[in-house]
Amino acid sequence: MDDTPDPAPPPELRYLKTLVTVLTAVMIVGVITVATLLVIRLRAPAPPLPEEITLPDGARALAVTLGDDWVAVVTDGDEIVIFDRLTGALRQRVRIDQAP
Repeated sequence: MDDTPDPAPPPELRYLKTLVTVLTAVMIVGVITVATLLVIRLRAPAPPLPEEITLPDGARALAVTLGDDWVAVVTDGDEIVIFDRLTGALRQRVRIDQAP
């Protein structure tokens, strides 16, 4: 009689091998998708901004955010200064009060 073991792997091992192969394929597709989306988003044109924004005297910008038609600048003087996005004209100044 022949006592050599069966060379076929057990069903559990074949199942695990299939799962690892599928996971690898899903991860490759995911990385390609993320890279493609990054390239598409980074190639989009920058939003139109005014040529120049003049902050109030002595103010220093800490943060800038964009709206549909405005640009807001947070200054070190506890103030939010809002400018028109196309012309750069001052629209509004909002004082930030300290919490009690």
